[in-house]
Amino acid sequence: MRPEVALPVLLPLLSGAISLLFWRSRPMQRFVAVAGNVALFIVSIWLFISTLSDGYVTMQMGSWPAPFGITLIADTLSAVMILMTGIIGLAMGIYSLASTGRGHEKFGYYPLMHLLLAGVAGAFLTGDIFNLYVWFEVMLVASFALLILGGERAQMEGAIKYVTLNMLASVIFLTAIGLLYGMVGTLNMADIALRLNEAEHQGMVEVLAVMFMVAFGIKAAAFPLFFWLPASYHTPPVAVSALFAGLLTKVGVYSLFRVFTLMFDQSMGYLQDIMLWGAAFTMVTGVLGAAAQYEFRRILSFHIVSQIGYMILGLALYTPLAIAGGVFAIVHNIIVKTNLFLISGITHRLQGTYQLKKMGGLYRERPWLAVAFFVSAFSLAGIPPLSGFFAKFVIVRAGIEAEAYVVTGIALAVGLMTLYSMVKIWNEVFWKSLPEENHVPETATPMGDDGRLLKPSLWMMYLPVVVLAMFSLLIGVFAEPVMLVMTIISDQLFEPSGYIEAVMGVAASGEDALLEPAVSGADDVEADAGEDVP
Repeated sequence: MRPEVALPVLLPLLSGAISLLFWRSRPMQRFVAVAGNVALFIVSIWLFISTLSDGYVTMQMGSWPAPFGITLIADTLSAVMILMTGIIGLAMGIYSLASTGRGHEKFGYYPLMHLLLAGVAGAFLTGDIFNLYVWFEVMLVASFALLILGGERAQMEGAIKYVTLNMLASVIFLTAIGLLYGMVGTLNMADIALRLNEAEHQGMVEVLAVMFMVAFGIKAAAFPLFFWLPASYHTPPVAVSALFAGLLTKVGVYSLFRVFTLMFDQSMGYLQDIMLWGAAFTMVTGVLGAAAQYEFRRILSFHIVSQIGYMILGLALYTPLAIAGGVFAIVHNIIVKTNLFLISGITHRLQGTYQLKKMGGLYRERPWLAVAFFVSAFSLAGIPPLSGFFAKFVIVRAGIEAEAYVVTGIALAVGLMTLYSMVKIWNEVFWKSLPEENHVPETATPMGDDGRLLKPSLWMMYLPVVVLAMFSLLIGVFAEPVMLVMTIISDQLFEPSGYIEAVMGVAASGEDALLEPAVSGADDVEADAGEDVP
């Protein structure tokens, strides 16, 4: 029994239930929001340490042996993603205290936040492909409710696009699961990995791989079906935007990494080329969309799409170094992108707008905010010695080693365009003087996202921003130990036998009986190879 692998899911569910019990008590809901996320953060550290020590941490729900029951499993990749979830969840819990108005709190903001975190954690930890679908649907329900919180016209328009394309992805995903179950007779991902290698109809295996790639590609906002993201992420309360930006699309990227290294690792082939050029177009379309915008959150939303391209590029190159760089990019982007959205919320609080042309002067008025933005923005652009530089450096080096020169050149050019967008925000929001027609008197009372009055508690908004900026800086300064963890992740993904044995070995009572077909098959290959040697 390893409770640390189940607690990241159970704690947010428990926190959400407690929040519902205290529906009419705003102070209690706010307390639970912070306390529950502190507990999630502590458990995420526990799980991360456990995976570094043991490699894999598993739990069979209801004591049903795999593949018959539901498996929860954490390898180093899952543990890192849970750690990121704990960090972002705690940052959101604190930031929301100062940014979320009474109206949104009254209509279930905190329970929905906990439900979303539970869905994210469940997706990272499940070892069952159908339960991955279930957790995606939990996230979809919670995120849709958070997206329309407030009921403004722009939110409704964005939510319709958001839910329509995500439901399309869910239909494709569920159809692929049904076809996969009909082919191999199991839903356990480790068991599927064993059985797919022996499937008779390899053409059908490739069809299933394409279906999963499309479904997860939509969830990750990859080219060409990415437009739901910049149409919706700038519409909800800023804490919701930041939570979505940090975690939601990364679940789709994580699923691509998991499925295409565990289940379809032998089925890449031409799919690798499709994924490679899909990553390139994702980077280009995202950064060009950002360059054309002059609204703070819309620029950041398009850059989510652009940065997803780097992550998928790491998977598409499909070398140990590229995989490590792709995961590095995920971790870096979760921290940086969340922080940039949080900073946009503070600038909106101070100047009452997200339109760049109507803003200015914050470098002199709020130097600490300017420094935090500088660190996060230039990290996103890949300027050394910040975290984004090392993530992109590893991916670019992997691309050169794989002789993918065109796509690697595109990645470098996109980095320069990202720098252009970040400099544009810097010049408009922080460097130039505030236009006279948009002067905000210092005696003005701050407003929440729902238009209600808030107490001037900016320190609760500054605290997560400063901490996340420091995280980005520290990841860059201590890039070597971070890269060691990424290398461990890459090794585990390229050798899925450890994952399979951790899951299926439980069913065999510690024996390797269920792994014998795969092992004997490998021995036969070695024997055949040996006969050909003169």
